[in-house]
Amino acid sequence: MEVIMTRDDIISVLGPVDEAVIADIALTGASLEELREAFAWLGADEALLNEGRPLPGTKVARLIEILDMPEDEDGRQAAAE
Repeated sequence: MEVIMTRDDIISVLGPVDEAVIADIALTGASLEELREAFAWLGADEALLNEGRPLPGTKVARLIEILDMPEDEDGRQAAAE
């Protein structure tokens, strides 16, 4: 049984984020563990590779794309093209 992440789950990992980012993350269907893994990859990709960790799977890779989008001048993440 797949557990859907709640808004509070997402904020517990990322801290305060834009509602659009929360919606994009929720739409991936990823688990809370996959979100934690994506967040770890963003912060320490080289260290994780050096540990011999496998490259992220499809959902984790999509989460990394969402989390790594550049911010616009207002501090909001720019829309994906």
